[in-house]
Amino acid sequence: MRTTHELIIANAQKMNTVKENSVALVVTSCVYPIIELWDSLFIKLNPEIETALSNNKGMLAFELMHQELEKIWDEVYRVLIPGGIACINIGDAVRTIGRNFQLYSNHSRIIGHCTKLGFNVLPCILWRKPTNAPNKFMGSGMLPPGAYVTLEHEYILIFRKGGKREFKTEKEKHMRRKSAFFWEERNIWYSDTWDLKGVGQVLKNTATRERSAAFPLELAYRLINMFSVHNDIVLDPFLGTGTTMLAAMMSGRNSIGVEIDTHFKDYIHEKVTGVVKLSEMRVKKRIADHMRFVKNRENMGKIIRYTNEYYNFPVITKQETQLYIPKVTKFTQASDKLYEITYEDIFT
Repeated sequence: MRTTHELIIANAQKMNTVKENSVALVVTSCVYPIIELWDSLFIKLNPEIETALSNNKGMLAFELMHQELEKIWDEVYRVLIPGGIACINIGDAVRTIGRNFQLYSNHSRIIGHCTKLGFNVLPCILWRKPTNAPNKFMGSGMLPPGAYVTLEHEYILIFRKGGKREFKTEKEKHMRRKSAFFWEERNIWYSDTWDLKGVGQVLKNTATRERSAAFPLELAYRLINMFSVHNDIVLDPFLGTGTTMLAAMMSGRNSIGVEIDTHFKDYIHEKVTGVVKLSEMRVKKRIADHMRFVKNRENMGKIIRYTNEYYNFPVITKQETQLYIPKVTKFTQASDKLYEITYEDIFT
């Protein structure tokens, strides 16, 4: 099996090179409206945002920023296949503009627009980021009612284009069976709360480092394995440091990444070149975790009725019998912005 991974250095609003109804899954973390770090980027897209902020019109600036993001969500809807999934990581914002401190609900604003586009809203995941110290708070300390609840979670919004994806041909059904995950993984992954530590970035360029807010590899890896199958195309319209592309490589999916900041290019390349070793480690870990789970279950006297056809170890359900974890064997840079990944050839 072989997959391809394309890096597009362009504005995410210009995804016209991505074909309509071609992408199975979108995994992304967009720039966050009303977070001061991103003001300059939004102002470049629409100078009226600077006027709104200067005039202390926070809700107007919030609305104008989201109107810029809507252009990307429109494109996401266009390129997704029927039944395709979009996973959008977003955090709400709190900010004092003028003399008014308030919450700006980014997640609900995105849900509202995506619903209008025609997306079906699926249950979301709360990504709890254990980064804040216990004594970190906002407001007037111990004096009510002037202290404020700290935001220690973000949202992974999940949308589907239309109804459930259909797998009609035997080849499609076979690919879906290969893409199964372990029963015990399902019980962790499909929880509505994830405790995953955020990722700090070590980037040479100061401006790039300050503007990076990458989610951890585990987050992207889970989502890709939960909502797509082997050989699917995964898109990230805000590629950043390349985490989604790396996770797609490790998962046996194709990918397209769009990134406007050219400073990220070298870092993305450096990151994805390590995919062979990372893939080997991930395959070993998933199998080792599963074998410990099986052993514990057997020690409890529980019977395990099924056997995986490739690995020849016990699995809980019939759906896991053809489960195969892609193992990367070769990384090739086909061109300046195109990578090819070769996998251990087990199935035809």
